[in-house]
Amino acid sequence: MSSKRSIFEEVGEGETARPTAQTGLIDRGRSPGGRRAIRVWLAVLFLMVVAMIAVGGATRLTDSGLSITEWKPITGALPPLSEADWQAEFERYKAIDQFQITNNWMELDDFKSIYWWEWGHRQLGRMVGLVWAVGFLAFLALRKIPAGWTGRLALPGILGGVQGAIGWWMVSSGVTQGEGMVSVASYRLATHLGLAFVILGILAWDWMLLTRDDRALMQSRRLREPSLSGWTTALVIVAFVQILLGALVAGIDAGRSFTDWPLMGGSLFPEGAFEITPVWRNLFENAGLVQFIHRVVAYLLLLLTVLAFASSRRSAHPRTRHVFATVLVLVLLQALLGIMTLLYIVPLHLALTHQLGAVIVFTAILRARVQARYPVTASIRGTPA
Repeated sequence: MSSKRSIFEEVGEGETARPTAQTGLIDRGRSPGGRRAIRVWLAVLFLMVVAMIAVGGATRLTDSGLSITEWKPITGALPPLSEADWQAEFERYKAIDQFQITNNWMELDDFKSIYWWEWGHRQLGRMVGLVWAVGFLAFLALRKIPAGWTGRLALPGILGGVQGAIGWWMVSSGVTQGEGMVSVASYRLATHLGLAFVILGILAWDWMLLTRDDRALMQSRRLREPSLSGWTTALVIVAFVQILLGALVAGIDAGRSFTDWPLMGGSLFPEGAFEITPVWRNLFENAGLVQFIHRVVAYLLLLLTVLAFASSRRSAHPRTRHVFATVLVLVLLQALLGIMTLLYIVPLHLALTHQLGAVIVFTAILRARVQARYPVTASIRGTPA
């Protein structure tokens, strides 16, 4: 039983200290510095994958992708080191259909110019894998990976290994003798590019989520805007389909087949759109039909972007309204760039800019999706709360 207290005793005097409230329990044991380091690592990987996409695009547009006719994941890191090595590599290339049918005019120096594009693309892929492996294993050993993130951070590396195998699956479709193939199969090219964008999207998504701690994400998720989240789902899907179609266009040089706009060869619908048999092959191999579908999906993406932007105007969050406005501007610019690329008959610099524009648009849509699902609230003064 407690003793009587003096009326003159200070409040709290003689009492044992109360335990202080514990905050941030959800992130206890997780180093903020570790999260920052992981974000830097993810950003480096993201930029390297963007470079991979750009170099891959240049490799395709310069018809360099079949210059290396073998897949040697380890020893292939070394280029030819002597004149005899170069001649042996050239002889292997001279045996395939691309050289026999379209490039039989090439001398050794001409071959070297296309070889370096493909070698650089493969070497960059090896570097991406190395940077991922060193970073992931280091964070794992130092226990810097936040709880629940180990599998998520492992996924890009696993997919990167799959991407290497798909890359050779793609190249092998064009390394033929007597089959008349002078380029890789367009659907395999689309698969290769599509997986690159999946990896890119995972890296961007994880980076954006790691900019806030788990507690902040849980709090902001209560303010999730389902309507805008739904719009971003549609935008991500349509944008990804459009990227795959762009790969099909590049794979069969469909961009050089019809170079007028908004018509195609003076008509709304291209002639001979279903002339290949069986009919389903037209979806992959008919330049007119592939380009037509690419145009139609571009219009659909633009329409959906406008509707999503209009819906975002009702959001209570200024950051959300700004992000969706940015997506609209970028999609408009990308559409304009696509038209210019077409009208100028696909010059290398415009084609590569258009491809990088797809990276920017895709990333911006993912940013809008994060904002719709995890809104950043603002104070009365308009600064993030």
